Amino acid sequence: MKMKKYYASSIPEAMKQVRAELGEDAVILNSKVIITKKFFGMIKKKSFEVVAGVDTIEPTLVAPAPPATKDNARLQELTNAIQAKIHQDQPQPDAVNEDTGISEELRKEIADLKSLMQSMHKKTTQAQYPDELLPFIEYLRQQELSEELITTIGDELFMYFKEASEINFSQCKLITKNLLRKKLEGLPMGGLSYERKYINVLGPTGVGKTTTIAKMAARAVLEKKKKIGFITTDTYRIAAIEQLKTYAGLLQAPVEIAYNATDFEQAIQKLSHLDLVFIDTAGRNYKEVKYVDDLQRLIKFDDQAESYLVLAMTTKEKDMVNIVDQFKQLPIEKFIFTKIDETNSIGTMVNLMIKYNKGLAYYTNGQEVPEDIEEADLEAVLNLFFQGEEK
Repeated sequence: MKMKKYYASSIPEAMKQVRAELGEDAVILNSKVIITKKFFGMIKKKSFEVVAGVDTIEPTLVAPAPPATKDNARLQELTNAIQAKIHQDQPQPDAVNEDTGISEELRKEIADLKSLMQSMHKKTTQAQYPDELLPFIEYLRQQELSEELITTIGDELFMYFKEASEINFSQCKLITKNLLRKKLEGLPMGGLSYERKYINVLGPTGVGKTTTIAKMAARAVLEKKKKIGFITTDTYRIAAIEQLKTYAGLLQAPVEIAYNATDFEQAIQKLSHLDLVFIDTAGRNYKEVKYVDDLQRLIKFDDQAESYLVLAMTTKEKDMVNIVDQFKQLPIEKFIFTKIDETNSIGTMVNLMIKYNKGLAYYTNGQEVPEDIEEADLEAVLNLFFQGEEK
């Protein structure tokens, strides 16, 4: 492994040096704050020493065996596991009988290392910024904003603080809003376009797709005076069909049930005279790619349809990421986030929009139909991020 020390005025600046010289695969091995005194100790200057390293061993080469210590053995085991993961699409004959118990142990150890790194990052943040900024930095973390965004915002706040010598929560809030606005302003915001006939509503089980469809449909009828209909492919849950039929009855709209691609084509023909057709898909475990493939074979994703991916804000972000990754092959227009009222943090919403460059159509905040749904706009999202804070 190639290792080198770097010195900079901030951790992000040091990381730029590391990435520029050692590349994206470099990792931080150690960091510490260095205080230098000038002018007889009256002036103190803070800088950071970062030790970074990168593995220079090529996968095809055999490295010389390190001294037989417990730590080196564990390091070698972790290295082998990572290499196996990288080359999992090229299985080796010797890997067939691999002990799955070791894999579970490694998975737990990697999770522990990740937790340790997050803890170290938090301590680094506390050392990096003055005490006046730490409560707001912690607020951003409680909102579950990504650490990358927190660092960007923290650096901007620190620059303001250095110039003004003071900063309050309202000023922090204003600066943060401006930064997030720049990140989000290029993304499409707003609900149905009413320019395409078919509305595909996708998402995993339990996120509230059927209720969300009912809210969207009710607004189309009541506010836009559209003639609508429904197609449901959720034939796995009788309750879901009955729920949709109940909403359809209240809106005096027809419902068609599609068990297969032939049924779906026939339903499209029967409802061809309507302005809008809402398609309720089955809630499945879309972390498994086969269910996405089944969906793609059943439903048409063409220029007559617009598709929305529904995610619940009560779901862990890493699970949401897995789901969105599975839907990458489909033309998702925007996100719909549900259950905003059941969480105190919406940073995940912002993280996913920026990560996947996807806009936001609606967010829902209750079970009432059609009241508890809001059409998204940029300022509303920014205000929602600080909703409930009273500082």
